[in-house]
Amino acid sequence: MNAAADAARQTVTAVVLTFNGQRLLRECLSSLDFCDEILVVDSGSTDATLAIAAEFGARVLTRAWEGTIPQFQFAFAHVTTPWIVTIDQDEYLSSELKALIVGKLEHPDGAPGYMVKRRSFYLDRFLKHSGWYPDWLFRVFRADGYVLQGTLPHEEFRPKGEAGRLHADIVHYPYEDLAEHLRKIASYTKTSAEIMYARGKRCGVAGALLRALGRFVKKYLFKRGFLDGRAGFVLALYDMLYVFQKYLLLEEMRMRDRNGGRG
Repeated sequence: MNAAADAARQTVTAVVLTFNGQRLLRECLSSLDFCDEILVVDSGSTDATLAIAAEFGARVLTRAWEGTIPQFQFAFAHVTTPWIVTIDQDEYLSSELKALIVGKLEHPDGAPGYMVKRRSFYLDRFLKHSGWYPDWLFRVFRADGYVLQGTLPHEEFRPKGEAGRLHADIVHYPYEDLAEHLRKIASYTKTSAEIMYARGKRCGVAGALLRALGRFVKKYLFKRGFLDGRAGFVLALYDMLYVFQKYLLLEEMRMRDRNGGRG
């Protein structure tokens, strides 16, 4: 790269939230080696996460976990570059996507940021249907070009203005195994049920069952999960379980209210 091109290149910070993320963190951070800084915000890891971050020269900040949205707000307050790339600890940029991002940093086109596709591995394959691909996400953006929204436990980045699209993938391995998926379902349903309860929503057991069955039909038939083979079937079942458990927990909270706080 000549001096003029180097001077024109926009600087960028990679932001990664971590907690016991050693499983894929090397692949994650290695794919971000083009960034001017890697900022890791950790919430108390006890595995090799911090040692791996140090291997890659990341700046590590520690903050107790309160959810993705406050965690990102804290992280972005420490970014000083005009551009941000953020991926999860169980993701990495494909070589094609990395090249496209570098090209945009070298030749900015005025967009507030870029949507990218996410390709996820589940059970025994990369999913091509089931509502999981292409999973367009706003993950490359100017520090002043995004709005952070969403409802816990999930965040959502939205562009300020019309975002561009980069036709290459973030590669995602969300679960080490089905047991981990079940553990995450238990965690997410509790948070979701508490939010619905605070908003005054209500749903009986029959309603929970109907919603769960509706989710299975949507995932497996309308989103063509059947084309993803047994992985698509298992994912649809687990998604049905997530919905059923979420609304059952909501009903349990309301039952405790009626019983004066007793189970």
